[in-house]
Amino acid sequence: MIQALRGMKDILPPDNARYEHILRTASAVAGRYGYTYVETPLLEETALFKRSVGESSDIVGKEMYQFIDKGGHDVCLRPEGTAGVVRMFIQNKLDKKGGLHRFFYHGPMFRYERPQKGRLRQFHQFGCESFGEASVYEDFTIIMMVKDIFDALGIGYEILVNSLGCPECMPRYREELVGYLQNIQEALCDDCRRRIATNPIRVLDCKNETCQRHLADAPLMSGHLCETCQSDFTTLTQLLTANRLPFRHDPKLVRGLDYYTRTAFEFVSSEIGAQSAIAGGGRYNRLVEFLGGKPTPAVGFALGIERIMELVKMPESAREGYYLGVMEPAALPAVLQAAHRLRQNHTVHTEYAKKSLKAHLKAADRLGARYCAVVGEEELSQNAIWVKDMETKEERRLALDALG
Repeated sequence: MIQALRGMKDILPPDNARYEHILRTASAVAGRYGYTYVETPLLEETALFKRSVGESSDIVGKEMYQFIDKGGHDVCLRPEGTAGVVRMFIQNKLDKKGGLHRFFYHGPMFRYERPQKGRLRQFHQFGCESFGEASVYEDFTIIMMVKDIFDALGIGYEILVNSLGCPECMPRYREELVGYLQNIQEALCDDCRRRIATNPIRVLDCKNETCQRHLADAPLMSGHLCETCQSDFTTLTQLLTANRLPFRHDPKLVRGLDYYTRTAFEFVSSEIGAQSAIAGGGRYNRLVEFLGGKPTPAVGFALGIERIMELVKMPESAREGYYLGVMEPAALPAVLQAAHRLRQNHTVHTEYAKKSLKAHLKAADRLGARYCAVVGEEELSQNAIWVKDMETKEERRLALDALG
């Protein structure tokens, strides 16, 4: 028997209801913030992610589904959503138009890593990207949007925030950090030693306990911010405090992607075992320029759908729609016509087989239908249909042509 590949799962009942509820909720919140839906291809040129996510990242170095296609092109399945949206933004010359552009997207991403709870090789994300607004108030607003999504889904969280600096203050900090790391590099893991030369700030994010012990006294970006970056970060934390958001400054929060500058944030939850990120994002003011576009400030986030599915508080399901069945097969053609009329405005379940009234009622209850409508021998002789409201238990007989 052929089975799904390791780390790739089907989404079927009852998880499909949770999945759809998350997307509907997140899309509705994004729409209220002025974001519009876009969709980008699952397959992109590998160079897009090497230049944006960064060759020093684990995603590019270890996890991409990368191959040469039949045309000889180096391509890969997208491991994250931001780079594709930025490519779309530039390719369609939106960077040249100026103004504000706010998009949301959702769909599958692919990373070849060890499957575990909440971490799959094909996983799904919902994300938003805002282009053209440099103000830290936009950073705050996008954090508020994530808050609204999780509040609507009934998910608890804590917000971690940090500033990663800018081209003005990062070089001096990088120089001091590299000096510190070179002095302890023999105690660091292989990945950290490699990152000293490629992207030293990523060493701070290492999950290796031995590395973290030796990084206890490492210099932090928070002590090296330029005046503008410090002012923006202070404003952000003041806004979070004023709006009573549960946040904490984590000076070692650097995110796993190379394109972030200034604001970085994560929403974490302890409800899925160890404290884990359920959403994250930040500002990436230089990425549009790096990928060949006009310099454009930008900020965004993504949340992992599989990460939060078990945390979602589903709304109480209300009965909806009709169940139509027959106790006399001769009535089936007329019942199917009634079903078609009803489907213009309602969900309709139809049963083709002849069954007892008790069996029809049981099936309607199982499907969550509001109304159970059945044609028996007596109804057939009168061109009528018997209808029961499954909530109020009220019963009545209607003309079959009047249904719908």
